[in-house]
Amino acid sequence: MVELILLGISVGLLSGFFGIGGGTILVPLLLMLGFETKAAIGISVVQMVFSSVFGSYINNKKGTLDVPMVLVIGIGGFIGALLSGSIASNVEDRLLESVFLGFAIFALVRLFVRTHEHKEQREVNKAVLFTIGFILGAVSMTIGVGGSIILVPILVGFLHVPLKKAISAGLFFVVFSSIAGFISHASLGHVDFESGIVIGSASLMGVYIGIMLKDSVGAVLQRRLLVTFYFIVVTYLVQRIFF
Repeated sequence: MVELILLGISVGLLSGFFGIGGGTILVPLLLMLGFETKAAIGISVVQMVFSSVFGSYINNKKGTLDVPMVLVIGIGGFIGALLSGSIASNVEDRLLESVFLGFAIFALVRLFVRTHEHKEQREVNKAVLFTIGFILGAVSMTIGVGGSIILVPILVGFLHVPLKKAISAGLFFVVFSSIAGFISHASLGHVDFESGIVIGSASLMGVYIGIMLKDSVGAVLQRRLLVTFYFIVVTYLVQRIFF
């Protein structure tokens, strides 16, 4: 119980600070603790519901959340994530871990590519935003991540959204994808409710601390820490899958 509470606080802190659902770090840690892949994914989905709802509430109060933009992406993510449980049930654990690794590598490489700050965001067709959300929702919730690990680089690099605003948007997207993912995984028996609720409840404290820290550091430092974080995740997954 103590381990799960400490794990929840740590994951919540990272979730709030980096604008991620928490699954990117929680799934590897649960695998290290001996949980099976599908069980780890199910617990991660529960935790993401807690952290993303609470974190988005705080971000909205601070005025860093662009609700209209993310709403379209979020609806697409919700519909896509409803398919995640069925996809996971028909895919082997090793393949799920490999897809997880691919997600982390993409995010890491994208953050190494320098993106220039733009004064104005690009206007994008709503159908395109919906499609982005649908694909991210379906794929990301299949492996127990919220989708913001990919969405944040897309928003910053292609839609010219400022990093802090993109991080808030990424966490809000996780609200949609995680709730739909929870419905899908729970209906197929992938969720350990007790562990998920303990970790999710504990993560709320971490989310609050993480958001406070996010708003107190510069964008450059935040980007460097995010790169370091993804690098650690990639290194662990490469070792687990190939060695």
